[in-house]
Amino acid sequence: MSEELVLTLDALQVETITGAVLVDKIDVTLKRGEILGLIGESGAGKSTIGLAAMAYARAGCRITGGQIRINGVELRASTAAARRNFRGKSIAYIAQSAAASFNPAMKLMDQVCEAPVLHGVMSRAEAETYAKTLFAKLQLPNPESFGERFPHEVSGGQLQRAMAAMAMSCRPDIIVLDEPTTALDVTTQIEVLALLRDLIREFGTAGLYITHDLAVVAQIAHRIMVLRHGKMVEVGGAKQILEAPSTAYATALVNERRSATSTPLIDPPAHPEPLLSVSNVEAGYRPGTTVVRNINISLARGETLAVVGESGSGKSSLARVVAGLLPRRSGDVRLAGQSLAPVMGARPRDVLRRLQMVHQMPDTALNPRQTLQEIIGRPMTLFFNKSDSQVRTKVADLLTHVGLPADFAKRRPGQLSGGQKQRVCIARALAAEPDLIICDEPTSALDPLVAEEVLKLLRTLQEDLGLAYMFITHDLGTVRRIAHRTAVMLKGEIIAQGPTAQIFAPPYHPYTEKLISSVPEMDTTWLDHVLADRPAA
Repeated sequence: MSEELVLTLDALQVETITGAVLVDKIDVTLKRGEILGLIGESGAGKSTIGLAAMAYARAGCRITGGQIRINGVELRASTAAARRNFRGKSIAYIAQSAAASFNPAMKLMDQVCEAPVLHGVMSRAEAETYAKTLFAKLQLPNPESFGERFPHEVSGGQLQRAMAAMAMSCRPDIIVLDEPTTALDVTTQIEVLALLRDLIREFGTAGLYITHDLAVVAQIAHRIMVLRHGKMVEVGGAKQILEAPSTAYATALVNERRSATSTPLIDPPAHPEPLLSVSNVEAGYRPGTTVVRNINISLARGETLAVVGESGSGKSSLARVVAGLLPRRSGDVRLAGQSLAPVMGARPRDVLRRLQMVHQMPDTALNPRQTLQEIIGRPMTLFFNKSDSQVRTKVADLLTHVGLPADFAKRRPGQLSGGQKQRVCIARALAAEPDLIICDEPTSALDPLVAEEVLKLLRTLQEDLGLAYMFITHDLGTVRRIAHRTAVMLKGEIIAQGPTAQIFAPPYHPYTEKLISSVPEMDTTWLDHVLADRPAA
């Protein structure tokens, strides 16, 4: 690692336009080839610091103090044009939500090549060649033609990797990685982490790695800074923070992550009452293509079925078929014995109420122009015709239940962190008082402590109301904590299903064993051991 400093944040202060402090006098130094992990609960200021490193603040926020230096240049004192020249070229950003960061009307290749061509780093032909190299390294399908797709034609995990390629396209000095593996399954996560680490070593790039997953940051960070309420709680070497944290808050984060792998598995209900049944379902997005096939699953009242598998395995597509967002070509979907129309718009209003969905990407699921009062209150007026006063009372109650202050009802999604937005999505689903909630990665944007609170809430609601959950996830720790039964998907088909305790116990299906062995551990040498044990390609 070089001793050359590439980034210095000195007494950084970020506030809202009303004067609320979001980041309070934070000091950060990054050397060439070094990665600093920023961890902490949702709203701790992690993403705000990452954006401020680019001399940028979100709408409604402003940088009010401190210095920001990249390669010795003080960006706050620079012109707007000079700051724009640094962004993308010298410092790049991998956002938490890829779906909200791509232009849906442009092909992926055009978007990946835009920055290097605009900054004069490469010609268009050179940029395309380099993009295809990055696509291949990031394990994207058909790298020679992948760039011809539009963002909606790829899975969430594939889109997140395409964003990594876009950020690396100019070979920047610094990369701000804001939850870059949030949307990735555990097996792909290994490849991406290894690639990012190798590229940083190869080009001497510095990195700010923002995450709530301590096991992930253990594989890539040299140092870790723990944040809470915009303040630095603790900073030190990765091994020291993970093995011997000196503060109570950092210790709580570490202990919560360790408990995720030791939670006793949940037994299925003894006498389940059938609620959802999916029989011989097949579906695809285009003629001649099939994304799910031969799907047969059932879900009882009061039961949680986890659906796991790699990115692109068909998990979210199956959820969309059940919800009526992706019309099935064949087969049958029944809710409480009633056959459901393939298209959501043809289903009765009461069916729509009884089957709700929490999407993977809250940025694309929430209307940025509406307040949380309007967003969460909409199901109450649509399905129950509640009065304005009843809606206000219920919205405040739901916000409190998902761990948000009641006065957040006046805010809009743009004023929230990624984790806070996801909690709003959960509150909106609960507002309809459903029988079944399809949860598509509902805790992927949450830090461990908040995620555990949300899982506890979901379990409590399930016990009190008899709710059923179809839980789409790649987090096997979450599966252990919430799922009665688990279905494992591979290439659009279910290759194993049964009680979670049975799925997680040997003898495993070979693919299930691969998933389990790919879950990161809070050991700074884990990734090296996994890569060393893998057969050569």
